[in-house]
Amino acid sequence: MEAIDILDPQTYSVENADFLPLNGTDYIELYVSNARQAAHYYQTAFGFQPLAHAGLETGLKDRESYVVQQGKIRLVLTSPLHGDTAIGRHIDQHGDGVRVVALWVNDAARSFTETVNRGAQAYLNPTREQDDYGYVVRSGIHTYGDTVHIFVERSTYEGVFLPGYVPWNPDYRPKEAGLQYVDHMVGNVGWHEMNVWMSFYHDVMGFQQLVSFDDKDISTEYTALMSKVMSNGNGRVKFPINEPAEGKKKSQIEEYLDFYGGPGIQHIAVATDNIIDTVMTLRSRGVEFLTVPDTYYDDLAERVGPIDEEISRLRPLGILVDRDDEGYLLQIFTKPVCPRPTLFFEIIQRKGAKSFGKGNFKALFEAIEREQELRGTL
Repeated sequence: MEAIDILDPQTYSVENADFLPLNGTDYIELYVSNARQAAHYYQTAFGFQPLAHAGLETGLKDRESYVVQQGKIRLVLTSPLHGDTAIGRHIDQHGDGVRVVALWVNDAARSFTETVNRGAQAYLNPTREQDDYGYVVRSGIHTYGDTVHIFVERSTYEGVFLPGYVPWNPDYRPKEAGLQYVDHMVGNVGWHEMNVWMSFYHDVMGFQQLVSFDDKDISTEYTALMSKVMSNGNGRVKFPINEPAEGKKKSQIEEYLDFYGGPGIQHIAVATDNIIDTVMTLRSRGVEFLTVPDTYYDDLAERVGPIDEEISRLRPLGILVDRDDEGYLLQIFTKPVCPRPTLFFEIIQRKGAKSFGKGNFKALFEAIEREQELRGTL
């Protein structure tokens, strides 16, 4: 693979109303302690399929990565091959967690210039990476904590994933679980930082605020948080941003910040078109979910109106339902998938709804508080 730095940041003008068009999420890279075991977990538990691999055999000396895919969701699982590396220090500070949220663009060089000229801190200068299958251009900027955005331009590339990766074709291929695409990714930031990062996504990346929730919307007897949802123009990339709010006890956001060692991605919401089948499959493979009291379902029909699904099927699975002006959604949240109580997944099915389950906040956060109490961190 050949990598070439290709752009002076002043090449393009910032005078463009649609200055950062995004096609969607390209991949999510997690730094993990053992990439091979993590890949096996995401295959076995979530039904991701093996796609690509890079490591010593492909010329990498400092890291090993496995790429798994399901629908349009690509996870890159990366571990260091030596001690005292940047990847290892990231894992030491944060545990297993999301380092890169990569965004698919038509022009990575322009995406870099537009965002850097608007105040973003550069992470990766636009770089052309090529092999026998064509070339990819990538660039990147820093965002909250140690999280970075990589802009990926791949229109001329025909390889399996990126230059430097080779196909990974193991015999072990559990069936998929019906996961289709990334619906949204939620970031947790520190006290009084939510508006700072809302402004970053608005001013630097051209996002708009979809909705906001304050501590009156997202609170229980003991804890509270505040949240604002930022979305790009076509709605394909949505980033809710959470910050702690004052409460009687330590909120889930404070717990996250303590254990993650700062701001970062709290959860990845992945979409399905049949949440009942997907959750049944995941549960059968050992994925554990947060549970709500059975009484949540007693007045569900009155709260959300008519739905296609039978409540008798949702109740034993713990699937939540909420309605907005556009329709309704079904959602459920896993327990943390790492040793630290940090990263988890949301499974969501939208039946027209464009919201994020405001009506379920109280039940959800009470469920999280029960888990915090068991951990002794409430």
